[in-house]
Amino acid sequence: MNDFKELINSAKPTLVDFYATWCGPCKMQAPILEELKGKVGDAANVVKIDVDRNQEVAAQYQVRSVPTLIVFKNGEPVWRASGLHQLDVLEAKLKEHM
Repeated sequence: MNDFKELINSAKPTLVDFYATWCGPCKMQAPILEELKGKVGDAANVVKIDVDRNQEVAAQYQVRSVPTLIVFKNGEPVWRASGLHQLDVLEAKLKEHM
């Protein structure tokens, strides 16, 4: 939990994917996020949070469906969306906050 707080409090944007192992769209989102990590490199963080293993964090950010994607910068959520998102959309959202 402390590592998570450190990540989202970073000055560089952090995209958090709240997912579940049993979720079909979450499985489809995973390779898109891997490609995104490669494209943004060290300019942004991309992390995954399993909502079943991290129920407190999911509840804190009112994650009610998966996948839910939230971009944090300096500890504040600056963008949020649910459902499957394509690479170009996610890359644009991160670049907005770099």
